[in-house]
Amino acid sequence: MPTQYPRWKSIYHYFRMWRDDGTWQRIHDRIRADLRRKVRRDKQASAGCLDSQSVKATQVPGVRGYDTNKKVMGRKRHLITDTMGLLLAVVVTPASTSDPRGARDVLGRLRGLGTGKRLRRIWVDGVYRGGLMEWVKKHFRFELEPVLRSDDTKGVKGWVVLPRRWVIERTFSWLSYSRRLARDYEVLPKSSEAFIYIAMTRLMLRRLAR
Repeated sequence: MPTQYPRWKSIYHYFRMWRDDGTWQRIHDRIRADLRRKVRRDKQASAGCLDSQSVKATQVPGVRGYDTNKKVMGRKRHLITDTMGLLLAVVVTPASTSDPRGARDVLGRLRGLGTGKRLRRIWVDGVYRGGLMEWVKKHFRFELEPVLRSDDTKGVKGWVVLPRRWVIERTFSWLSYSRRLARDYEVLPKSSEAFIYIAMTRLMLRRLAR
């Protein structure tokens, strides 16, 4: 590390302490509320997007898995964002975790954080249809609304911009700007989650400083 910074052990001590006691997440949520107020929105979102992203992992020890759809060995990031693309909740799992299973985890995390009090609708990929939608209706006040490809784009190969869902795809691209998040370098999934909160905090601080 550059010499102007403290010893790496001291920095890691505070990173680990703030990761475990939720400080990184609380800082992030406070700044997100400030940014939403700046653009004249309620601090609590009423709609959002849910999706996942599989990323390759390094040889660092830790829980890993293989995503057979994306052909990726590593971990999977399950995110919920608001309609601005700002993070509401994140859970990192082995890449072998199915999207519906990961969705249950991140939706449970959202409820525990208390950031989904005003949520009434979450747009999702078609893979989240089925039993998950019934489970959400039973346990939450909001509903999942699948956004599917239109008949005009079903034959098109590759990525297609879809209404609403493009917002969370943009969030995934924002994360890729952080070198630490280009791959999963962490031993613990909760460290990966902490770095996602830190990356989004940095992005929001830059917007607030404009």
